[in-house]
Amino acid sequence: MEKVIIKDLYRKTSDYIDKDVEVSGWVRTLRDSKAFGFIEVNDGSFFKNLQVVFTDSLSNFEEVKKITISSTIIVKGKIVKTENAKQEFEMHANSVEIFNLSDSSYPLQKKRHSFEFLRTVAHLRPRTNTFSAVFRIRSIAAFAIHEYFQNNGYVYVNTPIITCADCEGSAEMFKLTTLDLDKPLPTKDGKTDFSQDIFGKKAFITGSGQLHGETFAAAFGKIYTFGPTLRSEDSNTKTHANEFWMIEPEISFCDLEQLMDIEEDFLKYIVKEVLEKCPEELAFCDQFVEKGLIDKLHRLINSNFVRIDHKEAIDLLKKADRKWEFTPEYGGDLAKEHEKYITEYYNGPVFVKNWPKDIKSYYMKVNPDGKTVAAVDLEVPGAGEIMGGSQREENYDKLVSRMKDMGIDTDQLYWYLELRKYGSNIHSGFGLGFERLLMYITGMENIRDVIPYPRTPNNCEF
Repeated sequence: MEKVIIKDLYRKTSDYIDKDVEVSGWVRTLRDSKAFGFIEVNDGSFFKNLQVVFTDSLSNFEEVKKITISSTIIVKGKIVKTENAKQEFEMHANSVEIFNLSDSSYPLQKKRHSFEFLRTVAHLRPRTNTFSAVFRIRSIAAFAIHEYFQNNGYVYVNTPIITCADCEGSAEMFKLTTLDLDKPLPTKDGKTDFSQDIFGKKAFITGSGQLHGETFAAAFGKIYTFGPTLRSEDSNTKTHANEFWMIEPEISFCDLEQLMDIEEDFLKYIVKEVLEKCPEELAFCDQFVEKGLIDKLHRLINSNFVRIDHKEAIDLLKKADRKWEFTPEYGGDLAKEHEKYITEYYNGPVFVKNWPKDIKSYYMKVNPDGKTVAAVDLEVPGAGEIMGGSQREENYDKLVSRMKDMGIDTDQLYWYLELRKYGSNIHSGFGLGFERLLMYITGMENIRDVIPYPRTPNNCEF
């Protein structure tokens, strides 16, 4: 008797009709009457369950009737085509072996649970329909990211998690130490003496792989990083987490306009792949998480992304016939309400480019006007800013000057500066928070619900 997975039964149904097979999985629901019953079984291979019909012809019928939710069973039986039913087929059981009877205290009984409650049982929530859908989509999207870059000639680079390089600002970076914090710390000149620490100096958990990524782009032309990133920001919003995953490509011989072409192509590719490979999961999210989700995703891949300068965006906001909670300013950032208005005005995704230099990072190329930098944020309907990138400063003297103006230690980043001395070129890159992308694709409103074990302020459970 062939042992099969439920995914194959759905994807190759005609191959299994009227055949005897064996399926192993977990019980999702059970309904029974005097002479027969129905078990919904899931083996983890597919979003949908397999309906198993059992009758009192089973030698252990009375025992099977009492199976609890989440018990592990091994079922042997025939796959039978069903007429005029929700499901195309079902399994008629010849035998049901109970491998493990789940304890009756199992907290996920057949009722709707709040996302807040499910975070308290994060080790069990992948078994629910919502999180089964979310984490399958996460898996497919992650693979699509690698696929896109590999198909387009990028080299995958594993940049370090531990770093002494300060990219995003040390105030936002976790400090790493082996010094015994329960004892008085060694000091020198009135400060902690990190020369006695494991690396002989102050070290951090990385906030970005960009700087190291640029070194490889200067050798391979096109590279990408995709891995965990940590920020110590004490922010308790729905869109911030202290641990998340980032996608960061760096591309040599690429200016800001070409970078926007890549960002648009990349985002559309990921969304297309999820639409194609996760139809059941997206249908569920469309019905129970965000109404109109699938239409939203189709609109994105069929849109031509608008490109406007930051100044044009502020002009638009100032002309708007409405009151703002945060007044739009030419030298300032965009608030969520501004991002929402801009995407609604243009009825689609919008690139906002050429930002005020005083609110952007030191490595971004200063434009000829001396007031703005060649930076770009992509705003999408419903999610706001989802990707941020820039053309990097390729001129050694200009980069040194900018770093000194912003108080960045040039000695510490000598190796980064040397890229501008040994074969410098016009180059650009962007960063995309993977969880932000997943929130957009699934419709989930809280970043805590698209990452398996969220790490947020005052929360480091499991």
